[in-house]
Amino acid sequence: MEFFLVTLLNSLSYGLLLFMLSSGLTLIFSMMGVLNFAHASFYMLGAYFAYQIGAYTGFWIALFLAPLVVGVIGAFTERFGLRAVHRFGHVAELLFTFGLAYVIEEVVHLVWGRAPVNYRIPERLDFTLFTLFTTQYPAYRAFMMLVSVVMLITLYLLLTRTRVGLIVQASLTHPSMVEALGHNVPRVFMFVFAGGCALAGLAGVLGGNMFITEPGMAFAVGSIVFVVVVFGGMGSLVGAFIASLIIGAIQTFSVALNLSLLDFLNLFGLSISEDSFWHSGLSITISQTAPVLPYLLMVLMLIVRPRGLMGNRET
Repeated sequence: MEFFLVTLLNSLSYGLLLFMLSSGLTLIFSMMGVLNFAHASFYMLGAYFAYQIGAYTGFWIALFLAPLVVGVIGAFTERFGLRAVHRFGHVAELLFTFGLAYVIEEVVHLVWGRAPVNYRIPERLDFTLFTLFTTQYPAYRAFMMLVSVVMLITLYLLLTRTRVGLIVQASLTHPSMVEALGHNVPRVFMFVFAGGCALAGLAGVLGGNMFITEPGMAFAVGSIVFVVVVFGGMGSLVGAFIASLIIGAIQTFSVALNLSLLDFLNLFGLSISEDSFWHSGLSITISQTAPVLPYLLMVLMLIVRPRGLMGNRET
């Protein structure tokens, strides 16, 4: 029971961090139709900016300033980059964001080097929140979950209950009418892209000190983010939320389970000799297959339900 509850809490915190990261990508794709391959790079920038700003001002000011700086960079990227290649179609946008990811990585190498930086959890949150059986649960994980939930509620209310959200949604479906009403649609899309990048930066601020801040962190989470978005349904925030929790639980539990199919067969009294052809394959543990499980799940989803959990097939 202790193992299950602790692992469940860890999977929940990791899943909410994945949602914070994937929500920005989902928002950009659903509103603009742009699949941003450099999205994880903005996550990395959020962690590095929080480390640099926090060295002078402390973590709490960096928590607010770092996502804003990443959002400003995202706004400039859309205004002077994506908008220029938009008329050439989605392939040009994909190539632009793909190249941008490598440019950001090289800039990080030049400024901060190739080694991990000493970005740590703030002292005020570095304590045990509660003890579950014999396991001490850190307060910072609970803080991450709290920020993720607040962000989810704020994003939902902003898009569905405010005038700004209505303008953003109308700009997607009826841009000509929105322009006729006096709104600048390209500027709306610029702010949407900046907001999505800021969400990625916020995830970097919270996740960078919990895990590790180094130049390869964008590549480490970038592929998982696309798994979440595809599994949940392209453009669906609700689908991204559900997929984040599922992927987070699968990865967390699979890493912690050091069991193999051979162990399950032994439980039922079925034994396979070490000389058998099947012994080596059945002795592979779940923890060894943990890195590939999310991608296998994505492939199965594309076969069974190509639009994802909550995605809508376009006509």
